[in-house]
Amino acid sequence: MKKGLLISVLALTACQMVHKVADTASELFGGEVVARVGEHRLYRSELEHYIPNGVTPEDSLGLAQQYIHSWAEDLILLDMAEAQLSKGEKDVTKELEEYRRTLLKYRYEQRYINERLDTLISDEEIRTYYTGNPDKFILDRPILKARFMVIPSDSRSLKEIRKKMSSDDVQEVLEADSLAFTAAIRYVDSSDSWIDALSLAREFGTDYGSLVRSIKDRFIEMPGMDGNLRIAYVVDIVREGQPAPLEYCTDRIRDIILSTRKHALVSGLERDLLEDARNKEKFVIY
Repeated sequence: MKKGLLISVLALTACQMVHKVADTASELFGGEVVARVGEHRLYRSELEHYIPNGVTPEDSLGLAQQYIHSWAEDLILLDMAEAQLSKGEKDVTKELEEYRRTLLKYRYEQRYINERLDTLISDEEIRTYYTGNPDKFILDRPILKARFMVIPSDSRSLKEIRKKMSSDDVQEVLEADSLAFTAAIRYVDSSDSWIDALSLAREFGTDYGSLVRSIKDRFIEMPGMDGNLRIAYVVDIVREGQPAPLEYCTDRIRDIILSTRKHALVSGLERDLLEDARNKEKFVIY
């Protein structure tokens, strides 16, 4: 009995010594160990690499804790999978080979495309695609051109800015911008570019349907709980169900044309490779 107890104590002591030696070696060769999951160790150098420079000590601590918990959860789950899955279930050779083949083909296709893709798209091509596919550009939500500001409800400059921001005179619009710089909390002039009504609705803290319905004489005005007034002057609007203007669709059309060209290049590559293999009798159907 005493002999068995002695053996157990010696075994436990030896195990503790092994872990202690391992931790000491880890600190010497890998840096200070900041966390451990089973036999896995996280070193301070790895943790510091994850935390960007310039963050506050409080943010640094939060990011460190977040990373440590994520690291631990991932490895605990991995260790559980290693322990519970059968040998056959842990054999991922086939999946890895399929992933390797897919990745290699993708990388070659990307190199092939990058070497041959014509990225120049003329205005005429964009216009032709737009006029030839009108159904693709029907709006799901209204879009607007507007000037928007947040200003204290009791501001003495409110009336003047409101008047000037709705003017058609360029000089008065510039004056509104200048006044708003000192009197308003926020001022945005989007009168030269279309914006989604949803984006403007977020500025008002409402949904875009309520926002559009509240337009009166081109103005939208909503008081906030903070004592500030939110005001927008709608320069132009295109309602949902209507075709979007060409200028609003230009970037999307350019992406569509590029995507079509890429697809054509890949299809041509596959066709040419197959034809070449047939001609060289590398591909034979019996």
